[in-house]
Amino acid sequence: MKKIILTGGGTAGHVNPNIALLPKLKESGYEVTYVGGKNGVEKKLLEGLDIDYREVSAGKLRRYVDLKNLTDAFRVIKGFGEALAIVRSVKPTVVFSKGGYVTVPVILAARFCGIPVVIHESDITPGLANKIVMPFVSAVCTSFPETAAGSKKAIYTGAIIRSEIMKGDRARGLKLCGFTGSKPTLLVTGGSLGALRINACLRKAVPNLAVRYDIVHLCGRGKVEDIHQPGYRQFEYLSEDMPHVFALSDVVVSRAGANTIFELLALKKPHVLIPLDKNASRGDQILNAESFASHGFSVVLREKDMTPETFTSAVNAAYNGRVKYTANMREFNMTDAITEVCKVITRY
Repeated sequence: MKKIILTGGGTAGHVNPNIALLPKLKESGYEVTYVGGKNGVEKKLLEGLDIDYREVSAGKLRRYVDLKNLTDAFRVIKGFGEALAIVRSVKPTVVFSKGGYVTVPVILAARFCGIPVVIHESDITPGLANKIVMPFVSAVCTSFPETAAGSKKAIYTGAIIRSEIMKGDRARGLKLCGFTGSKPTLLVTGGSLGALRINACLRKAVPNLAVRYDIVHLCGRGKVEDIHQPGYRQFEYLSEDMPHVFALSDVVVSRAGANTIFELLALKKPHVLIPLDKNASRGDQILNAESFASHGFSVVLREKDMTPETFTSAVNAAYNGRVKYTANMREFNMTDAITEVCKVITRY
């Protein structure tokens, strides 16, 4: 039997695409081992999936000077030793990485053992972990056509979308949130870790927004607040029930991480993107949002311009223009990325 190691972690965006690949990989005859962090979100997300899960140490990779860079360097070295033992034990045919700090020692160990590595880059520009390992991989699959241009290793496959996300039930979403369906539903999400500034701004805007919309707020783990407003429902994060909440939603506010925005594109949901500013990121979300806006898919609100008033105006603009935005998204020809990525994996 062919064997594959999947790796990726730190946020749900580095894990869910790997989960989406599992049925196709198993159908293709692969025995799957997942290598993640000892305390990462990936371990929780993989619970109940009957996957051989192995743990390695991971140090955070920073673009700025910090004393923790010294201690985390030792974690990376320790992680490399642990990953090397796993790779030699599993003897995979190929390694596939979705990104995150935990992937660096795994990819370096695979390269040391002469095993081909395929990675997937979700954003227009590569993250720091993928930049570091780029010289050691055989192929780079990309979500955006722009990313593949000019690189011999890059192959445009499209974004990996979970098939489950397309199978939501609006009635189940209504029941979950306790809404009647008499108003359009606004979904606001900052991802699995939440977004403090979006949370704070939304909560100030809730009284005005709740006049027109029922509001579902995914605020991140440990970030639920004691707010009692009719038509406003908070969750830390949703996994299995997320398709039903998407099915319920008429307009969405989100960060501009690639996995989420391509899910919105696949679902044809009118949306507002609030990308992380450059002072909190490498600027990848800004580029993602600009690309989507240039195609006429998105309303974009920069975080520096965000107030309860501009937030409300952006939501109304997306909802009022929903026919136009939905039509533009329907014209986009989405690839079957799961099939395309598996073709690249099989090639190596």
